[in-house]
Amino acid sequence: MKNLSSLFSNNKKWAADILAREPQYFSKLANQQRPEYLWIGCSDSRVPANEIVDLAPGELFVHRNIANVVVYSDLNCLSVIEFAVRVLKVRHIIVCGHYGCSGVKNALFPHDGSYGLADNWLRHVREIAARHRHELDGLDVESARLDRLAELNVLTQVHHVCSSAIVDHAWRQGSELSVHGWIYGIADGLLKDLGACVSGQQEYQDFLRDFGVSHPPSPFSLDPL
Repeated sequence: MKNLSSLFSNNKKWAADILAREPQYFSKLANQQRPEYLWIGCSDSRVPANEIVDLAPGELFVHRNIANVVVYSDLNCLSVIEFAVRVLKVRHIIVCGHYGCSGVKNALFPHDGSYGLADNWLRHVREIAARHRHELDGLDVESARLDRLAELNVLTQVHHVCSSAIVDHAWRQGSELSVHGWIYGIADGLLKDLGACVSGQQEYQDFLRDFGVSHPPSPFSLDPL
């Protein structure tokens, strides 16, 4: 069916149900966008950002890509971060990965099949796997290696966000801005805090030390670890 009429029917029912519960819902939503949070997550359809944290539209600014990667060459992601920080004045940037990520699995086991153009994107995650090969090889179970790489990927992207000129400038201007690293369990619906909460340059340096990074990049770049 070319016109996907079922989706339009779903939309009408959804809008009608909301208006029945809250008649002013859409008029309020149309006149404001004041999110306190920027969510950088995976494109996986099983990870709906707003629903996971039970926030309404307008309360969470969202950017998603395969395997929740933040790299210096992705102008889309950097533009979202800059808009969120400088225009919307968000107070929290949440990098959230998830267990069971197909992108992470392909990065760790590329022999499982080609993802076409996405293989070029996933090389960023493969580089993380290569840097932490000793730790990953020390885990006997394949699922444990996949889970740990998903966590290491989140922590690396937290580092990339913190090293951006956008976040560095905000901190230098005294903005109350924190960067967090979380991971989501599709199997149980629960979020896990990975212990990465960075709210300024000193905490960023502490994070780099704890994460085992001896030579942090310039804050005016997004160079890989």
